[in-house]
Amino acid sequence: MRTTLRLDDRLLADAKKLAIETGRTFTQVVEDALRVALSQRSSGEKRKPMRLHTCGGQGLQPGVDLASNVALAELMDEYDGSARR
Repeated sequence: MRTTLRLDDRLLADAKKLAIETGRTFTQVVEDALRVALSQRSSGEKRKPMRLHTCGGQGLQPGVDLASNVALAELMDEYDGSARR
């Protein structure tokens, strides 16, 4: 199957170099790396469940839109600015 990947420039260069050094295609290098990563994940030791720490409150503040990253960033910037004053 054909797909598009966005890779870090250095990672891409290293993978292409490995492909040349080992006489494989870039696709084969990427496939092999994914197989190794996925096999380690499935056969690895069980991880302890993560416990999220929460704090009490009144829920969302008026005007907070969780669907808008821009709006959230602006609210956080406003909060950070007022906290520094």
